[in-house]
Amino acid sequence: MASELCKTISVARLEKHKNLFLNYRNLHHFPLELLKDEGLQYLERLYMKRNSLTTLPENLAQKLPNLVELYLHSNNIVVVPEAIGSLVKLQCLDLSDNALEIVCPEIGRLRALRHLRLANNQLQFLPPEVGDLKELQTLDISTNRLLTLPERLHMCLSLQYLTVDRNRLWYVPRHLCQLPSLNELSMAGNRLAFLPLDLGRSRELQYVYVDNNIHLKGLPSYLYNKVIGCSGLLYCCTCCSLCLECSLRISIYSSCGAPIQVSEVKLLSFSSGQRTVFLPAEVKAIGTEHDHVLPLQELAMRSLYHTYHSLLKDLNFLSPISLPRSLLELLHCPLGHCHRCSEPMFTIVYPKLFPLRETPMAGLHQWRTTVSFVAYCCSTQCLQTFDLLS
Repeated sequence: MASELCKTISVARLEKHKNLFLNYRNLHHFPLELLKDEGLQYLERLYMKRNSLTTLPENLAQKLPNLVELYLHSNNIVVVPEAIGSLVKLQCLDLSDNALEIVCPEIGRLRALRHLRLANNQLQFLPPEVGDLKELQTLDISTNRLLTLPERLHMCLSLQYLTVDRNRLWYVPRHLCQLPSLNELSMAGNRLAFLPLDLGRSRELQYVYVDNNIHLKGLPSYLYNKVIGCSGLLYCCTCCSLCLECSLRISIYSSCGAPIQVSEVKLLSFSSGQRTVFLPAEVKAIGTEHDHVLPLQELAMRSLYHTYHSLLKDLNFLSPISLPRSLLELLHCPLGHCHRCSEPMFTIVYPKLFPLRETPMAGLHQWRTTVSFVAYCCSTQCLQTFDLLS
């Protein structure tokens, strides 16, 4: 086997091969023949899948300076060494199914990198330097132990496909909503309890998968017309309030740390001249265990919507409420209405999937397809009581 390997590498060197396949060779160490003398200067693609490699050589870039694609899928590599940052021409790096615990910051020096696959490893964090990969289009970090994503990830302006399935994430950084090229976001099988309320505002983002996040109760209404995977979401009798500015859970506590009783919380309101618009009484119940509280911005928008449209009917009141023009335009046209009660929705919706019976496809009676209907409700109450027959 060793002599066959040496022969394969020697032929590649003599004939100046650009591609070298060393998959399934039971390699425990990086072949010395690859690093002998001047190395393989013409090699662009190196395939070393399904071996038993545990590390990479420090002089890899020196011996393989023109490497464009490096496939190390299914090995036993624990650490991505600093030397990886010297492969300045590298465009595709696949380290999936290894034993990675650390990705070195030097990975941020791979300025030509377009595809990075780190799925099925033991990573607990990614270095912030990942944000320096301006040409990165695909990032797959599924099935790791990630608790958070690096804040600088939103600087990957070319990123189109982000897969973070089966990790331990409990929130999505709001900065991800700023990725201008992101087309597909998959975060299934995490611990998400909420999503940024402006997720989906970008026209480029068309596919969002958040299946099997059992604590996730609602979806931002900007995802209303997107392709959404949301099976396995939990709809219970309580709903935490979300802050749009920081997307953090809000709880109200007294100075001693105990939850404030409902009677201790003053009713919030908007004032405009001589008119006062009160928020719904549910706002007072924030912090209790059995309320159905929506995000404060959503409650405010719904109250302003009803007040504004009721005042428009009063012909003697020409300027019903003083609000920014952009906000008035939003009040004229909400992003959607509840299928149960027709309540306007501005920032959050609650989806419910109704699989319908199989029907023949038009013109192709030998094929059948399952037709489904997704209902969007304004609250957990409407979600639980809505039925297609109602």
